[in-house]
Amino acid sequence: MCGRYTLTAELGELEARFDFEATDLQYTPSYNIAPSQPVLAVLGDGANRAGYLRWGLVPSWAKDPAIGSRMINARAETLADKPSFRQALRKRRCLILANGFYEWQRIGKTKQPMYISLQGHQPFAFAGLWEVWRDAAGTPLHTCTIVTTAANAVLQPIHERMPVILDPAAEAVWLDGSVTTPHDLLPLLQPYRAEDMQAYAVSTEVNAPRNNAPSCIAPIHPEVSEA
Repeated sequence: MCGRYTLTAELGELEARFDFEATDLQYTPSYNIAPSQPVLAVLGDGANRAGYLRWGLVPSWAKDPAIGSRMINARAETLADKPSFRQALRKRRCLILANGFYEWQRIGKTKQPMYISLQGHQPFAFAGLWEVWRDAAGTPLHTCTIVTTAANAVLQPIHERMPVILDPAAEAVWLDGSVTTPHDLLPLLQPYRAEDMQAYAVSTEVNAPRNNAPSCIAPIHPEVSEA
């Protein structure tokens, strides 16, 4: 799963990497992004456009937006079948921008937070789905979820699942509105290459979303950090 992540790159780097222009975008880097917060995403509709979605997907037919707190992740294996996700898979896909994410490894009776990223902490895109929900007055709420898949070799000692990090070559296909069939989309949702990733232990400071500083991703035992 993915329940906390980071986005710390400069805005100009993100614009160049994901081919969008930040017009009137109020961007603030974050070392501790949590569910229900606004997250930076890129949508494709001819030209890429970036904006904020609330993390925790609320289907358009939901009676209560509180359902979003239970829908921060969506399993790749069942996207095409579940009513909450199947239409979004076909029509409302996005890139959710990140530099890394946290997972908690059970060690005895404790849970050790781990930080996982690409080598060099370069930015990447989670595969995301988005929706628009409207209240009784018609006010829209734009929300999203992060797609997950089976863990790769880096994640397996930590957790059985991991977020889908799209290969850069797959990002354009994921955003292409003319691609609508699960047959063409689901093969993109694979575990990322383990050899290009790293994981290391970090402080329990990250356990509280109010803590949002570079110290959240500092290795607590740099000498044993794994590449």
